Amino acid sequence: MTTARTLRLRPGGPLAELRPDELDATTVELAIDGHPQSHVDPADPTALRHDYVRRIGNLVDATASPRTPLTVLHLGAGALTLARYVQATRPGSPQHVVELESALVPFVLDALPLPPGTELQVHPGDAAEVVRRLGTELAGRVDLAVADLYRGTTTPAAVRSAAFYETLAGLLAPGGLLAVNVADDDGLPALGTQLAVLSTLFSGLWVTGPLATVTHARAGNAVVIASRDRLPTSLLDALRAAGPHPGAVVDAHDLAPGLDSTLPGRTL
Repeated sequence: MTTARTLRLRPGGPLAELRPDELDATTVELAIDGHPQSHVDPADPTALRHDYVRRIGNLVDATASPRTPLTVLHLGAGALTLARYVQATRPGSPQHVVELESALVPFVLDALPLPPGTELQVHPGDAAEVVRRLGTELAGRVDLAVADLYRGTTTPAAVRSAAFYETLAGLLAPGGLLAVNVADDDGLPALGTQLAVLSTLFSGLWVTGPLATVTHARAGNAVVIASRDRLPTSLLDALRAAGPHPGAVVDAHDLAPGLDSTLPGRTL
């Protein structure tokens, strides 16, 4: 892709742009209203540039034996970077994506087709409503749910509420995992609020991200990993080894001072 493509996703709505990456013109960046959202290497779907996306990719790798298909639910489409990664590393995985902007996925796929054989169902609409509707189809079947839900630079209240995550928890298979991307400011106020909600629903609750963010509460992206059961030590060890480095994978109660006060009690 040598030239940028743009699309107004709906009248008066956000502007989507697919443009060559400034650092490597053979790769593509998706921006929404000027905010970078996703990065895709059309020649290598396993190339994950953004730190938090790489950490979720590591979770995909460590969740089951290599090449074993997983049922994955993506909340927020972006440029379908992780859907491409799942197909490349676990071919034949049934995947579902929920995206509020119905025009976004066709716009992305017209410029950046998915790897051959990808099994992806697209569910347009508000994630809070769509997750409820998916209850009959996916209840107890989702091995990994990834929540990366933003309008601009904020996550709408309806998709960070206890009611939303309770419904989402009902879709998870035994041993299923939820990964939540939290983009935050210094002090990590959004992460603290998110953990307080998730801790009432999930017994296993861990956070991974850059060392400065996780241990020193500096602005950045952290990924919350949630499970209804204890997270196995082998999984956590694999995530620590995989990086990116410097980084950390910690119990939610072992975060920067002050964040643990938002949680009602140790979960592990």
